[in-house]
Amino acid sequence: MTIILTIETTCDETAAALVTDELKVLADVVASQDKLHERYGGVVPEVASRVHLEQILPVIDSVFSQSGIKAEEIDAIAVANMPGLAGSLLVGLSAAKSLAVALEKPLIAINHLQAHIYACKISSHEDPFPCLGLIISGGHTSIYHCVNSIEFVLLGGTIDDAVGEAFDKVAAMLNLPYPGGPSIQKIAVKGNPHAYNFPRSLLNEPDRISFSFSGLKTAVRYKLVGPGKVNDPAKTAAQLPPNEIADIAASFQEAAVDILVGKTLQVMKKSEIKTLCIGGGAAANKRFREKISEAMQKNKYKLFIAPPNLCTDNAIMGAIAVERYKKGLFESLELDAFPGVIR
Repeated sequence: MTIILTIETTCDETAAALVTDELKVLADVVASQDKLHERYGGVVPEVASRVHLEQILPVIDSVFSQSGIKAEEIDAIAVANMPGLAGSLLVGLSAAKSLAVALEKPLIAINHLQAHIYACKISSHEDPFPCLGLIISGGHTSIYHCVNSIEFVLLGGTIDDAVGEAFDKVAAMLNLPYPGGPSIQKIAVKGNPHAYNFPRSLLNEPDRISFSFSGLKTAVRYKLVGPGKVNDPAKTAAQLPPNEIADIAASFQEAAVDILVGKTLQVMKKSEIKTLCIGGGAAANKRFREKISEAMQKNKYKLFIAPPNLCTDNAIMGAIAVERYKKGLFESLELDAFPGVIR
Protein backbone atom coordinates (compact mmCIF):
# COMPACT_ATOMS: atom_id res chain seq x y z
CA MET A 1 0.00 0.00 0.00
CA THR A 2 1.30 3.42 -1.00
CA ILE A 3 0.59 6.30 1.39
CA ILE A 4 0.88 9.93 0.34
CA LEU A 5 0.72 13.04 2.53
CA THR A 6 -1.17 15.77 0.64
CA ILE A 7 -0.98 19.45 1.56
CA GLU A 8 -3.40 22.21 0.47
CA THR A 9 -2.83 25.94 1.15
CA THR A 10 -3.91 27.63 -2.08
CA CYS A 11 -6.28 30.15 -0.48
CA ASP A 12 -7.52 30.34 3.12
CA GLU A 13 -7.91 26.70 4.12
CA THR A 14 -4.93 24.97 5.68
CA ALA A 15 -5.47 21.29 4.94
CA ALA A 16 -3.61 18.01 4.97
CA ALA A 17 -4.60 14.40 4.37
CA LEU A 18 -3.15 10.93 4.18
CA VAL A 19 -4.41 8.97 1.16
CA THR A 20 -3.53 5.60 -0.36
CA ASP A 21 -3.02 4.43 -3.91
CA GLU A 22 -6.48 2.86 -3.65
CA LEU A 23 -7.92 6.33 -2.92
CA LYS A 24 -8.67 5.45 0.67
CA VAL A 25 -8.57 8.40 3.07
CA LEU A 26 -6.65 7.53 6.22
CA ALA A 27 -6.85 10.99 7.79
CA ASP A 28 -8.11 14.44 6.84
CA VAL A 29 -7.83 17.81 8.58
CA VAL A 30 -9.02 21.23 7.39
CA ALA A 31 -8.45 24.44 9.34
CA SER A 32 -10.70 27.15 7.86
CA GLN A 33 -10.22 30.90 8.09
CA ASP A 34 -13.78 31.87 7.06
CA LYS A 35 -14.64 33.54 10.36
CA LEU A 36 -11.38 35.50 10.34
CA HIS A 37 -11.94 36.96 6.85
CA GLU A 38 -15.66 37.57 7.36
CA ARG A 39 -14.97 40.98 8.88
CA TYR A 40 -13.26 42.05 5.64
CA GLY A 41 -15.92 40.67 3.32
CA GLY A 42 -13.36 38.50 1.52
CA VAL A 43 -9.99 36.78 1.80
CA VAL A 44 -7.09 39.10 2.65
CA PRO A 45 -3.98 37.46 1.11
CA GLU A 46 -1.47 38.69 3.70
CA VAL A 47 -3.68 37.57 6.58
CA ALA A 48 -4.27 34.20 4.94
CA SER A 49 -0.57 33.46 4.49
CA ARG A 50 0.26 34.43 8.08
CA VAL A 51 -2.44 32.15 9.45
CA HIS A 52 -1.18 29.32 7.23
CA LEU A 53 2.21 29.75 8.89
CA GLU A 54 0.60 29.26 12.29
CA GLN A 55 -1.58 26.32 11.26
CA ILE A 56 0.44 24.27 8.80
CA LEU A 57 2.52 22.21 11.26
CA PRO A 58 -0.35 21.55 13.73
CA VAL A 59 -2.56 20.44 10.81
CA ILE A 60 0.10 18.06 9.48
CA ASP A 61 0.74 16.72 13.00
CA SER A 62 -3.01 16.14 13.37
CA VAL A 63 -3.29 13.86 10.33
CA PHE A 64 -0.51 11.66 11.63
CA SER A 65 -2.09 11.56 15.09
CA GLN A 66 -5.52 10.88 13.63
CA SER A 67 -4.28 7.98 11.49
CA GLY A 68 -1.73 6.47 13.87
CA ILE A 69 0.74 6.43 10.99
CA LYS A 70 4.30 7.61 11.53
CA ALA A 71 5.81 10.19 9.20
CA GLU A 72 8.54 7.73 8.21
CA GLU A 73 5.90 5.31 6.88
CA ILE A 74 4.62 7.54 4.08
CA ASP A 75 5.88 7.08 0.52
CA ALA A 76 5.64 10.63 -0.86
CA ILE A 77 4.62 14.19 -0.11
CA ALA A 78 2.30 16.09 -2.46
CA VAL A 79 1.52 19.80 -2.39
CA ALA A 80 -0.70 22.14 -4.39
CA ASN A 81 1.65 24.62 -6.06
CA MET A 82 -0.81 26.17 -8.56
CA PRO A 83 -2.95 28.23 -8.89
CA GLY A 84 -3.74 30.29 -5.79
CA LEU A 85 -2.57 33.15 -3.59
CA ALA A 86 1.22 33.49 -3.86
CA GLY A 87 1.91 33.78 -0.15
CA SER A 88 -0.43 30.95 0.75
CA LEU A 89 1.06 28.63 -1.87
CA LEU A 90 4.58 29.29 -0.61
CA VAL A 91 3.70 28.26 2.94
CA GLY A 92 2.46 24.84 1.82
CA LEU A 93 5.31 24.43 -0.65
CA SER A 94 7.94 25.26 1.98
CA ALA A 95 6.45 22.77 4.42
CA ALA A 96 6.31 20.05 1.75
CA LYS A 97 9.91 20.61 0.67
CA SER A 98 11.14 20.57 4.26
CA LEU A 99 9.40 17.27 4.93
CA ALA A 100 10.67 15.79 1.67
CA VAL A 101 14.24 16.57 2.71
CA ALA A 102 13.85 15.48 6.32
CA LEU A 103 12.07 12.21 5.47
CA GLU A 104 13.94 11.57 2.19
CA LYS A 105 10.66 11.15 0.31
CA PRO A 106 9.77 12.19 -3.26
CA LEU A 107 7.91 15.45 -3.86
CA ILE A 108 4.81 15.61 -6.07
CA ALA A 109 3.20 18.78 -7.50
CA ILE A 110 -0.58 19.17 -7.51
CA ASN A 111 -2.58 21.45 -9.78
CA HIS A 112 -5.36 22.68 -7.49
CA LEU A 113 -7.92 22.96 -10.31
CA GLN A 114 -7.24 19.50 -11.64
CA ALA A 115 -7.59 18.18 -8.11
CA HIS A 116 -11.09 19.68 -7.89
CA ILE A 117 -12.11 17.58 -10.91
CA TYR A 118 -10.34 14.50 -9.55
CA ALA A 119 -12.55 14.77 -6.45
CA CYS A 120 -15.29 13.30 -8.65
CA LYS A 121 -13.28 10.08 -9.08
CA ILE A 122 -12.53 9.90 -5.36
CA SER A 123 -16.19 10.24 -4.36
CA SER A 124 -17.72 8.08 -7.10
CA HIS A 125 -15.12 5.28 -7.10
CA GLU A 126 -15.47 5.33 -10.90
CA ASP A 127 -13.01 6.48 -13.55
CA PRO A 128 -14.72 9.40 -15.35
CA PHE A 129 -11.87 10.16 -17.75
CA PRO A 130 -11.90 11.29 -20.51
CA CYS A 131 -14.45 13.97 -19.69
CA LEU A 132 -15.20 17.66 -19.71
CA GLY A 133 -14.35 19.29 -16.39
CA LEU A 134 -16.16 22.35 -15.04
CA ILE A 135 -14.53 24.18 -12.15
CA ILE A 136 -16.61 26.85 -10.39
CA SER A 137 -15.30 28.63 -7.33
CA GLY A 138 -14.50 32.01 -5.83
CA GLY A 139 -11.46 32.45 -8.05
CA HIS A 140 -12.21 30.31 -11.09
CA THR A 141 -14.92 29.51 -13.61
CA SER A 142 -13.27 27.32 -16.22
CA ILE A 143 -14.03 24.36 -18.43
CA TYR A 144 -11.43 21.78 -19.45
CA HIS A 145 -11.06 18.84 -21.76
CA CYS A 146 -9.73 16.24 -19.32
CA VAL A 147 -7.98 13.82 -21.65
CA ASN A 148 -7.03 11.59 -18.74
CA SER A 149 -6.32 11.98 -15.03
CA ILE A 150 -3.13 13.94 -15.73
CA GLU A 151 -3.61 15.78 -19.04
CA PHE A 152 -6.06 18.72 -18.89
CA VAL A 153 -6.62 21.19 -21.74
CA LEU A 154 -8.25 24.54 -20.92
CA LEU A 155 -11.12 25.23 -23.32
CA GLY A 156 -12.37 28.48 -21.85
CA GLY A 157 -13.21 30.42 -18.74
CA THR A 158 -14.66 33.60 -17.34
CA ILE A 159 -13.78 36.87 -19.06
CA ASP A 160 -14.37 38.87 -15.87
CA ASP A 161 -15.58 37.74 -12.44
CA ALA A 162 -15.56 34.14 -11.34
CA VAL A 163 -19.02 32.97 -10.31
CA GLY A 164 -18.05 32.61 -6.64
CA GLU A 165 -16.67 36.14 -6.65
CA ALA A 166 -19.97 37.41 -8.08
CA PHE A 167 -21.86 35.64 -5.28
CA ASP A 168 -19.59 37.29 -2.69
CA LYS A 169 -19.99 40.77 -4.18
CA VAL A 170 -23.76 40.52 -4.56
CA ALA A 171 -24.04 39.22 -1.00
CA ALA A 172 -22.12 42.30 0.17
CA MET A 173 -24.54 44.53 -1.75
CA LEU A 174 -27.44 42.80 0.01
CA ASN A 175 -25.85 43.08 3.47
CA LEU A 176 -25.48 39.31 3.68
CA PRO A 177 -22.49 37.74 5.48
CA TYR A 178 -19.36 36.35 3.84
CA PRO A 179 -18.94 33.88 2.23
CA GLY A 180 -21.63 34.97 -0.19
CA GLY A 181 -22.53 31.62 -1.75
CA PRO A 182 -24.06 29.98 1.33
CA SER A 183 -25.67 33.28 2.43
CA ILE A 184 -27.43 33.84 -0.88
CA GLN A 185 -28.48 30.21 -1.13
CA LYS A 186 -30.02 30.37 2.35
CA ILE A 187 -32.10 33.50 1.76
CA ALA A 188 -32.96 32.63 -1.86
CA VAL A 189 -35.13 29.76 -0.64
CA LYS A 190 -37.55 32.39 0.70
CA GLY A 191 -37.59 34.42 -2.53
CA ASN A 192 -39.08 34.29 -6.01
CA PRO A 193 -36.37 33.37 -8.57
CA HIS A 194 -38.44 34.98 -11.33
CA ALA A 195 -39.14 38.28 -9.56
CA TYR A 196 -36.41 40.06 -11.55
CA ASN A 197 -35.20 39.23 -15.05
CA PHE A 198 -31.47 39.63 -14.58
CA PRO A 199 -29.23 39.10 -17.67
CA ARG A 200 -27.84 35.72 -18.72
CA SER A 201 -24.60 36.85 -20.35
CA LEU A 202 -23.20 35.13 -23.47
CA LEU A 203 -25.97 32.52 -23.72
CA ASN A 204 -26.79 33.94 -27.14
CA GLU A 205 -23.24 33.15 -28.31
CA PRO A 206 -23.16 29.33 -28.44
CA ASP A 207 -19.82 29.19 -30.28
CA ARG A 208 -18.03 31.15 -27.57
CA ILE A 209 -16.56 29.08 -24.73
CA SER A 210 -16.60 31.86 -22.16
CA PHE A 211 -18.48 32.84 -19.02
CA SER A 212 -19.33 36.34 -17.80
CA PHE A 213 -20.84 37.46 -14.50
CA SER A 214 -19.88 41.14 -14.34
CA GLY A 215 -23.02 42.27 -16.16
CA LEU A 216 -25.20 40.22 -13.84
CA LYS A 217 -23.49 41.72 -10.81
CA THR A 218 -23.95 45.23 -12.24
CA ALA A 219 -27.64 44.56 -12.92
CA VAL A 220 -28.14 43.78 -9.24
CA ARG A 221 -26.41 47.02 -8.30
CA TYR A 222 -28.60 48.99 -10.72
CA LYS A 223 -31.66 47.35 -9.22
CA LEU A 224 -30.59 48.64 -5.79
CA VAL A 225 -29.29 52.15 -6.55
CA GLY A 226 -30.07 52.89 -10.21
CA PRO A 227 -27.77 53.41 -13.23
CA GLY A 228 -24.91 55.85 -12.76
CA LYS A 229 -25.56 56.38 -9.06
CA VAL A 230 -22.69 56.26 -6.59
CA ASN A 231 -24.88 55.32 -3.66
CA ASP A 232 -23.80 52.43 -1.46
CA PRO A 233 -26.02 49.48 -2.47
CA ALA A 234 -25.63 47.95 0.99
CA LYS A 235 -27.23 51.05 2.55
CA THR A 236 -30.07 50.85 0.06
CA ALA A 237 -30.55 47.15 0.77
CA ALA A 238 -30.74 47.89 4.49
CA GLN A 239 -33.90 49.89 3.81
CA LEU A 240 -35.64 47.15 1.83
CA PRO A 241 -38.10 44.63 3.32
CA PRO A 242 -36.74 41.08 3.81
CA ASN A 243 -38.98 39.62 1.11
CA GLU A 244 -37.53 41.95 -1.53
CA ILE A 245 -33.97 41.07 -0.51
CA ALA A 246 -34.94 37.40 -0.82
CA ASP A 247 -36.42 38.01 -4.29
CA ILE A 248 -33.26 39.77 -5.49
CA ALA A 249 -31.05 37.02 -4.07
CA ALA A 250 -33.19 34.28 -5.63
CA SER A 251 -33.32 36.02 -9.01
CA PHE A 252 -29.55 36.60 -9.01
CA GLN A 253 -28.87 32.98 -8.07
CA GLU A 254 -31.20 31.72 -10.81
CA ALA A 255 -29.47 33.86 -13.43
CA ALA A 256 -25.99 32.77 -12.33
CA VAL A 257 -27.02 29.11 -12.40
CA ASP A 258 -28.63 29.52 -15.83
CA ILE A 259 -25.36 30.95 -17.19
CA LEU A 260 -23.34 28.05 -15.79
CA VAL A 261 -25.73 25.37 -16.99
CA GLY A 262 -26.45 26.99 -20.35
CA LYS A 263 -22.84 27.58 -21.35
CA THR A 264 -21.79 24.11 -20.16
CA LEU A 265 -24.54 22.53 -22.25
CA GLN A 266 -23.37 24.47 -25.30
CA VAL A 267 -19.87 23.06 -24.89
CA MET A 268 -21.18 19.53 -24.27
CA LYS A 269 -23.29 19.62 -27.43
CA LYS A 270 -20.30 20.65 -29.54
CA SER A 271 -18.09 17.98 -28.00
CA GLU A 272 -18.01 14.27 -28.66
CA ILE A 273 -17.43 13.76 -24.94
CA LYS A 274 -20.61 12.88 -23.08
CA THR A 275 -19.26 12.88 -19.52
CA LEU A 276 -19.06 15.95 -17.29
CA CYS A 277 -17.18 16.29 -13.99
CA ILE A 278 -17.77 19.29 -11.73
CA GLY A 279 -15.79 20.58 -8.78
CA GLY A 280 -15.07 23.78 -6.85
CA GLY A 281 -16.73 25.60 -3.97
CA ALA A 282 -19.63 27.03 -5.97
CA ALA A 283 -20.56 23.49 -7.07
CA ALA A 284 -21.98 23.00 -3.56
CA ASN A 285 -24.88 25.33 -4.46
CA LYS A 286 -28.10 23.31 -4.24
CA ARG A 287 -29.93 25.13 -7.03
CA PHE A 288 -27.00 24.61 -9.39
CA ARG A 289 -26.82 20.93 -8.54
CA GLU A 290 -30.56 20.55 -9.24
CA LYS A 291 -30.47 22.30 -12.61
CA ILE A 292 -27.26 20.74 -13.92
CA SER A 293 -28.51 17.27 -12.93
CA GLU A 294 -31.78 17.87 -14.77
CA ALA A 295 -29.97 19.16 -17.87
CA MET A 296 -27.51 16.26 -18.00
CA GLN A 297 -30.25 13.68 -17.51
CA LYS A 298 -32.44 15.28 -20.19
CA ASN A 299 -29.58 15.19 -22.71
CA LYS A 300 -28.43 11.72 -21.67
CA TYR A 301 -25.01 12.87 -20.50
CA LYS A 302 -23.18 11.27 -17.60
CA LEU A 303 -22.59 13.57 -14.66
CA PHE A 304 -20.07 13.34 -11.84
CA ILE A 305 -20.24 16.07 -9.24
CA ALA A 306 -18.17 16.12 -6.08
CA PRO A 307 -20.07 16.03 -2.76
CA PRO A 308 -20.23 19.39 -0.94
CA ASN A 309 -17.43 18.52 1.49
CA LEU A 310 -15.08 17.86 -1.45
CA CYS A 311 -16.19 20.96 -3.37
CA THR A 312 -14.68 23.41 -0.92
CA ASP A 313 -10.89 23.40 -0.63
CA ASN A 314 -9.53 20.28 1.04
CA ALA A 315 -6.52 17.98 0.89
CA ILE A 316 -8.42 14.78 0.07
CA MET A 317 -8.67 15.86 -3.56
CA GLY A 318 -4.87 15.96 -3.47
CA ALA A 319 -5.14 12.20 -4.02
CA ILE A 320 -4.69 13.11 -7.68
CA ALA A 321 -1.02 12.85 -6.69
CA VAL A 322 -1.48 9.06 -6.78
CA GLU A 323 -1.69 9.27 -10.58
CA ARG A 324 1.64 11.10 -10.78
CA TYR A 325 3.24 8.75 -8.23
CA LYS A 326 2.35 5.73 -10.37
CA LYS A 327 4.10 7.31 -13.35
CA GLY A 328 7.12 8.44 -11.35
CA LEU A 329 6.40 12.12 -12.00
CA PHE A 330 8.35 13.63 -9.12
CA GLU A 331 9.68 17.17 -8.62
CA SER A 332 13.01 18.57 -7.55
CA LEU A 333 13.41 20.88 -4.59
CA GLU A 334 13.48 23.74 -7.09
CA LEU A 335 9.72 23.37 -7.55
CA ASP A 336 8.14 26.84 -7.51
CA ALA A 337 4.67 28.23 -6.85
CA PHE A 338 2.57 29.49 -9.76
CA PRO A 339 -0.30 31.74 -8.61
CA GLY A 340 -1.85 32.06 -12.09
CA VAL A 341 -3.59 29.40 -14.17
CA ILE A 342 -1.17 27.38 -16.26
CA ARG A 343 -2.69 26.46 -19.62
